[in-house]
Amino acid sequence: MWGVVGDSSEQPTHAMSELWGLFHPDGDVSWQHKALCSQTDPEAFFPEKGGSTRDAKRVCAQCTVREQCLQWAIEHDERFGIWGGMSERERRRYKKEHREQA
Repeated sequence: MWGVVGDSSEQPTHAMSELWGLFHPDGDVSWQHKALCSQTDPEAFFPEKGGSTRDAKRVCAQCTVREQCLQWAIEHDERFGIWGGMSERERRRYKKEHREQA
């Protein structure tokens, strides 16, 4: 029943293809295939409230697509998890500092 556009020769209906944006990627996300987190336990990047972010940030520090990841999270107002080596609180602060500089 569910599929991703391009997975079959059938054309999806217009309404289905727009369902929550799930079927069409938002810009170039090819960097995600190079992300070290895609080869790591995802639970490290979504710690419980008050949990340690150290392991996730250690992985991010070695990642070659860290900047793309951070920009994606900021542009999409990602509210959960570690993205580009920053927690949600750190991303909010980063956005505020860069908004004030602009």
